[in-house]
Amino acid sequence: MNLLPQTYLLGLVGLLAIVAVVVGRQFLRVRRDEARLIELEKSDTATSRQASDLYELGSVQLRKRLYPQAAATLKQALKRLSGEPDEARAVIENALGFALAAQKDYSGATKHYKLALKAKADYPVAINNLAFAQEKLLKDAEAISLYEKTLQLEPDNATAKKGLKKLKRRNS
Repeated sequence: MNLLPQTYLLGLVGLLAIVAVVVGRQFLRVRRDEARLIELEKSDTATSRQASDLYELGSVQLRKRLYPQAAATLKQALKRLSGEPDEARAVIENALGFALAAQKDYSGATKHYKLALKAKADYPVAINNLAFAQEKLLKDAEAISLYEKTLQLEPDNATAKKGLKKLKRRNS
């Protein structure tokens, strides 16, 4: 008896089930972000006096790829920071840098990544993001150094490894 067609069919059904789960999770994540965005906009978060509320709104806008709106919201969050720990400033500055980089404003992004690092010097996400921005500005030596610093803090950082490998290949 030949089990190959049945095995093939079971494998195909299994693969389709995995794809359905992945697509379903993504769909639910998008729906949750849309619902949260509507909720935050209705609750007047945009006019909130709290930096944390504005950061949350900006984060949802980033996930929804509403980069100009996210940048404006995160700028407001920075203006409203008072009494929060330096880590909060670092997180918001990094997010603002990301919003600017997504709009291809790498110089503006660099400024905010550096401000994030001024607030928290050993922030690997900001270091890695700064390396990427420097790479886009064709400042390869600085980008290589920053990717290496990221890897000192997070040896398994796949993004830094990939960026460093690409730059070393380009500069050899």
